[in-house]
Amino acid sequence: MLIIAHRGASAEAPENTLAAISRAIDCKADGIEIDVYYVDGEVFVFHDRYLERLTARPGRLQDLTAAQIRTLKVFSQQPIPTLDEVLNCVGGRCMVNIEMKGEVPPAILIKHLERALSDYDFSQSQLIVSSFNHHWLKLLKDHLPWVRIGALNASCMLDYAAFATQLNAYSVHTCVDFIDQALVDDAHQRGMPVYVYTVDEAHDIETLQKMGVDGIFTNHPQHTRNVLEGLITSNTEMLWHR
Repeated sequence: MLIIAHRGASAEAPENTLAAISRAIDCKADGIEIDVYYVDGEVFVFHDRYLERLTARPGRLQDLTAAQIRTLKVFSQQPIPTLDEVLNCVGGRCMVNIEMKGEVPPAILIKHLERALSDYDFSQSQLIVSSFNHHWLKLLKDHLPWVRIGALNASCMLDYAAFATQLNAYSVHTCVDFIDQALVDDAHQRGMPVYVYTVDEAHDIETLQKMGVDGIFTNHPQHTRNVLEGLITSNTEMLWHR
């Protein structure tokens, strides 16, 4: 079961920052999930539409200029990186899942993906683009047929993974609250791996492994690896970044 660091190793460093990305690499995570918005001609790695939780500044990310965004610090500690900076930091050492939280023009995202291949030592199989907005994913796939897309969903549909087949997705990304064996089996029968978010509790990690889930998004990749290797049995051993 793959360990995918959710917003980097976000339990140990400010989420979606180069510090969290570097820590995830140090933990030998199999992949890193990041969130992106396109603002003022640049693709920034940031999760929230509003700024206050992460930067203590009121307002929306999309209302700032790129120059203003570059002055902000996540939890007053780390700058907000660009997608290019994150891809350069990872340098093909693990898979990267780029989740579009806001719409990114296909031409812009394609430029970054192609640079990841040409300049940052990634292979095509190490790049996944996901979103809850399946229209954005379809548009990207139409423009760049080789790209692996992850169909995000927060429910268990009546027809299970059929929505991802319709999208020609590589993988199904679903919520830990609604995962069940039937969904896992249906996705596998359709030839798609199942990745589950967001999983930090030891009991959930063990249960999903038994179900045959292919990967989990976790805030604490080192803790998760310890659980999978039988080194930890209690979540009280987790330390969380604040």
